[in-house]
Amino acid sequence: MSEQRDAALIAEFVETGKSLYDRGYATGAAGNMSAVLGDGTVLATPSGSCMGRLDPATLSRVRMDGEQIAGLKATKEILFHLAIYRNNPALKAIVHLHSCYCTALACLDNLDPASVVRPITPYVVMRMGDIPLVPYYKPGSPKLAEELAALAPGRKAFLLANHGPITCGKDLTEAVNNAEEFEAAARIFFTLQGNRDHIRYLTSEEVAQLRK
Repeated sequence: MSEQRDAALIAEFVETGKSLYDRGYATGAAGNMSAVLGDGTVLATPSGSCMGRLDPATLSRVRMDGEQIAGLKATKEILFHLAIYRNNPALKAIVHLHSCYCTALACLDNLDPASVVRPITPYVVMRMGDIPLVPYYKPGSPKLAEELAALAPGRKAFLLANHGPITCGKDLTEAVNNAEEFEAAARIFFTLQGNRDHIRYLTSEEVAQLRK
């Protein structure tokens, strides 16, 4: 039964990568994903791979301590994936994209480091709550893993400064849904910039109701 579940997850992983690529959420060899298998090891995109052309036979598989046990060499950003899993065991899948609007948001100065998306609509609040900003570090830097290890408990999404979004979930479907919702919120934010003095944000009372 466990082998069947893992096989289904591997198929979903490849299909999800292609869907994200085909819909423009991922381009070239940018971005990466991971998911926890039934035995606690982690399935991940290989280094330099295109999410639209993943091969089930070459997907990376690593232990929670980072030891590679199968497939091609894992993405250099596997360190932060593992740091998130170790510090928030409820999470079982992670999607890291360089999607256009979220990455544009990540390049803005003076974002609130505690929550980069002000509540314009209910959906980011309901799905992910506060989304903290992670300071800029070179992609693959161990410092990213350190920052995310500290932020991971109780959170489902993060924004890497000048880099892009990370979204997580109890499964791959939730992680992808969160990625799409985050990108939609960023797109709404930029769409409204011509009317920034007339944006109605949700009130603190409305946000509190959503958090319940």
